[in-house]
Amino acid sequence: MKKLKRSARLVEMTQYLLTRPHTLISLTAFAERYQSAKSSISEDLAIIKEVFEDEGIGELSTLAGAAGGVRFVPKCRKDQALEQMDSICRELEQPERLLPGGYLYMTDLLGQPAMMQEVGRMFATAFADRNIDVIMTVETKGIPLAHATAQYLNLPVVIVRRDHKVTEGSAVSINYVSGSTKRIQTMSLARRALKEQSRVLIIDDFMKAGGTIQGMVDLLYEFRAVVAGVGVFVESEVDSEERLLHDYVSLARLTEVDLKTRQITVQPGNFFQED
Repeated sequence: MKKLKRSARLVEMTQYLLTRPHTLISLTAFAERYQSAKSSISEDLAIIKEVFEDEGIGELSTLAGAAGGVRFVPKCRKDQALEQMDSICRELEQPERLLPGGYLYMTDLLGQPAMMQEVGRMFATAFADRNIDVIMTVETKGIPLAHATAQYLNLPVVIVRRDHKVTEGSAVSINYVSGSTKRIQTMSLARRALKEQSRVLIIDDFMKAGGTIQGMVDLLYEFRAVVAGVGVFVESEVDSEERLLHDYVSLARLTEVDLKTRQITVQPGNFFQED
């Protein structure tokens, strides 16, 4: 790369960091990339760090030593995230979204890249310190959420299938009981899709009793993998029965549904509760 003026270097360096979250980058690599002294690079990074933290973009952590460098960790401020989630909750409360069984129509929201980016950043903030190897979701509506989260955690995504695809080779399949319908269903994952003993973050779009997520937990047991966290976009407390799991992070809670008036109440989830 040609030598840049400082203003241009700051812009390019910021973009470089934003596109490489959770990646340790040495000062030497920056110095060589921008043909600048390490002291100048350190001053630039101090400016970027201040802006990132002041604007709620994330943290720029520094690791000292010969093998050290800087690492950008995307995070969102709770007050900013709460404002965004309040807006999403109002969208989810539209009467026409109500589906049979107390579910909400969310496909249009899950298809909005800008909204999914914000949701992904919230999940990335919640699980930034969990030392995760891979993100898992079940097809199909959880896929946008998983990929949005993966973007900020810089991790691969594994998709659990509801039926085995021959083209994916040998697979592990299990039967699980859906917590809402009480029906026995099947999910499967190709053996080569996940390394044994991986630390896995499960992301799902909607949870009532938690049967689908518990199915993924049981599937991970077959891979000797560790559940490092569970993130849910919307959890339902309507006609709630005993949950199959209790350790999870939710961004929104469906708290009330009146079928006669089609009135829906959605509130921010436990991610926004005080620690």
